[in-house]
Amino acid sequence: MSIEKLSKILKESNNIVFFGGAGVSTESNIPDFRSSTGLFNENLNVTFTPEQLVSHSFYIRYPEEFFNFYKSKLIYPEAKPNGAHLALAKLEEMGKLKAIVTQNIDGLHQMAGSKNVFELHGSVHRNYCTKCHEFYDAKFVLEAKGAPTCTKCGSAVKPDVVLYEEGLDDKVIRGAVDAISKADTLIIGGTSLVVYPAAGLIEYFRGKNLVLINKSSTSADSKADLVINDSIGKVLSESIQLMK
Repeated sequence: MSIEKLSKILKESNNIVFFGGAGVSTESNIPDFRSSTGLFNENLNVTFTPEQLVSHSFYIRYPEEFFNFYKSKLIYPEAKPNGAHLALAKLEEMGKLKAIVTQNIDGLHQMAGSKNVFELHGSVHRNYCTKCHEFYDAKFVLEAKGAPTCTKCGSAVKPDVVLYEEGLDDKVIRGAVDAISKADTLIIGGTSLVVYPAAGLIEYFRGKNLVLINKSSTSADSKADLVINDSIGKVLSESIQLMK
């Protein structure tokens, strides 16, 4: 019944915004990096948590160790869009979905064909020289020995990813807030809504339908018009099939 209800909501909505988290990417076999265990660093004789390993201060102090973790746990070059990414791209093509706000950094929404994507935490596909701002792709970073350096000026290359201790991009935040505040339907998927400030963005929703699709319960379940605890790829794909 919930799939039918969601399909009806999608059919009747003209300004849908999707807000997604790590659960959207796990169905493309990208594990949530927070689920990886802390790494013991033999050189430093210290165990670091995943959060520490992707913090700004760790990047500055231990660039080699930072990139070792970053390359093995945050870049998945073989990953392909799953049913959720494809369904959302289809909704955008139909003129119903106006924006995607994502906490993921894998670029799979764009690979699936989505155009209007607000990447709250940046993207592994964009990397810039910290001095001359030369652009580098994910392949360059993956193939670099240790910490990548700019081929033009020799300075450090940093991923365009928001690390712990860094602020979110103002322009991206403004775009996301604007899209959410204008939406008639907000679908929240694949996130437990615990990462702030990103999770706080849903407070700007003033529309008609709040839909939550997540395998486990979230703090916003009680506010939602529809809660579905199931695979997001399956739920979105089946809902769109029913719209025809």
